[in-house]
Amino acid sequence: MNSLNDTCNELKNQYDKCFNTWFSTKFLKGDTNDSMCASFYSVYQQCIKKAMKEHNIELHDAQINHLETDKEKVPQS
Repeated sequence: MNSLNDTCNELKNQYDKCFNTWFSTKFLKGDTNDSMCASFYSVYQQCIKKAMKEHNIELHDAQINHLETDKEKVPQS
């Protein structure tokens, strides 16, 4: 799956690869310390925040739950 912005795709791939490695080699064996991917996450998060700003997307807007509400049935303009 691609990122919000094409410029973030490689950063997302790096983070996803790290996360999948951490999940399978650490988390599933009981080690919940997720710091090994923190640097990848931080860089990717910065890219996403910049892309959201460029697309005029507010974080609050992305967090609103529209499922099973009247807004869910409103067509996007």
